[in-house]
Amino acid sequence: MSNQTEKIKIKSSPSYEIKNEKLNDQGNIKTSFDWTEYETHLNNDIQEKRKKFEEIYTKTLPDIQELEIYQGIITHISDKTIIVDIGFKAEGAIPISEFREDSNIQIGNNIEVMVVKIDYKGQCILSYQKAKMLRNWQRINEAYEKSEVILGYVAARTKGGLIVEIFDIECFLPGSHINVKPVRDYDTYVGKTMEIKVVKINQKTKNVVVSHKVLIERDIEEQKKEMISKLDKGQVLEGKIKNILPYGAFVDLGGVDALLHITDMSWPHISHPTEVVQLEQELKFVVLGVDKDKNRVQLGLKQLQPHPWNSLDKNLKVGSKVIGKISVIADYGAFVEIIPGVEALLHISEMSWSTDLSSTQDFVQIGDELEAVILTLDRQERKMSLSIKQLTPDPWINIQERYSIGSKHIGIVKKFTNFGVFIKLEKGISGIVYTNDLSWVKKIKHPSEFCSINNKLEVIVLALDTQARRLNLGHKQLTENPWEKYEKIYYVGSIHNGIISNFFEKGASVKFTENQKIEAFAPLRFLEKKDGTILKKGEKTNFKIIEFNKETKRIIISHTSIYRDRDKDQKKEQRVKNRKFERSTLGDIEGLAKLKEQIEKEKNK
Repeated sequence: MSNQTEKIKIKSSPSYEIKNEKLNDQGNIKTSFDWTEYETHLNNDIQEKRKKFEEIYTKTLPDIQELEIYQGIITHISDKTIIVDIGFKAEGAIPISEFREDSNIQIGNNIEVMVVKIDYKGQCILSYQKAKMLRNWQRINEAYEKSEVILGYVAARTKGGLIVEIFDIECFLPGSHINVKPVRDYDTYVGKTMEIKVVKINQKTKNVVVSHKVLIERDIEEQKKEMISKLDKGQVLEGKIKNILPYGAFVDLGGVDALLHITDMSWPHISHPTEVVQLEQELKFVVLGVDKDKNRVQLGLKQLQPHPWNSLDKNLKVGSKVIGKISVIADYGAFVEIIPGVEALLHISEMSWSTDLSSTQDFVQIGDELEAVILTLDRQERKMSLSIKQLTPDPWINIQERYSIGSKHIGIVKKFTNFGVFIKLEKGISGIVYTNDLSWVKKIKHPSEFCSINNKLEVIVLALDTQARRLNLGHKQLTENPWEKYEKIYYVGSIHNGIISNFFEKGASVKFTENQKIEAFAPLRFLEKKDGTILKKGEKTNFKIIEFNKETKRIIISHTSIYRDRDKDQKKEQRVKNRKFERSTLGDIEGLAKLKEQIEKEKNK
């Protein structure tokens, strides 16, 4: 080949010519290939054929996306890398360090890899471990969505639970989800495999929480349903007291928890289940009810014993007298235990002929023994009602003869209310004295300010209603109303001496010197003295009555009005004198004028 430029024809591709520069001693081209010149010499037909070939070639290649998983074939294994063909135009290399755990890797094996990146040269950067991790994460999510049970390996214990490996991913098993019963020693589970269920996944932090307890609970629930399906009302079973609560106890029937209510423990009334049963006690029970939909079983203990009503005296009937003990107190009355297991209702209306009983505790207490008469008795329904008041005659019969209107009596203070006080006159007869009927003079806000419980108080009958069994009494009516007399003494405009007894925000209360029983009120604006200062507590001075109300027992007084009214009177007297002087002076002037006119007339004559 000469050193001059010559044309070279390429047979394996469409005909084209290139200019070859001078060659070196080895026959290599000294300068790079001139692609611009090459492109410009291509005609349109050649370009179209090239595009077709490119399209055919491109269709043979798979659509490869980054961070996606693809099936590949191992084509070569070296000391540092493993070459994998995923069907792309270029093979990918994976560091052999990613296959440490897989010692059986051989040429020709099919494996899953992730395309981490495709560089600018078209070279695929692959990862075996990332594909494995992503696939395992997908399997965990699928197990969570389908609520599948999977096997996990307990790798270690940690604070509050265990670390469990599932598909090579570490998950957290809380201590409260290991078993249905509290677990004290977590180390006994380390190194073992157990069935678990994924109960929570945090997609952001990639945290997985699993549970073994839910599987145990599921098995227990299935066993419970199976056992309950075989239970029927009336069956007698053995069980153990598992838990005791104020309203009853829970019984373990061998995998099924049943309720033994306190009312089904004993025929006699009890206050707490521990009076009959104890923890871990094994007893026989009868099935009272089964709810198969809600998986609930109700048991009875007392039903295994004869009913106490069967041993009730056959001679008892309506009108018979019985003796019993108060076992239960309610708002509407009390229950009296006649014999163990047989209780009768004593309604509050049958406790006393008196109508002032506001609660059952006013008459009876738990444990009280009393005698009563049977009002109703139903042996089939096992119901009985009693009465205490029927043991004595009705005191309201012919009550008009003993408590006529205006008659005076002495009673005992039994109870206070916000509006008055109840007075017991005799057994079964009580009356009420309203607060405004206690005193003519004293202002009473609550009856306790006037008397005390169990005090004797003289009263007078004001009104009597035999149908409503209501007796209205009065105490102040025993004396004459002093306000009739006060009206004549403390009339408006009269002046009296008094002493300030109490000071308030709006004024002061004043007691008159001549009568300490009554109080008057002086508003703050009427407590100003002549020098401008305000009267103080304990000061004694004169006050003028400016208002008197006999009905409301109210007296309004003023100290300021005394000197202000006196000044007004003095000014009024001065004005009267001035008017008289003005009239007399004017008359003198008119008389002199007339005298002057007469003198002038006489001179003119």
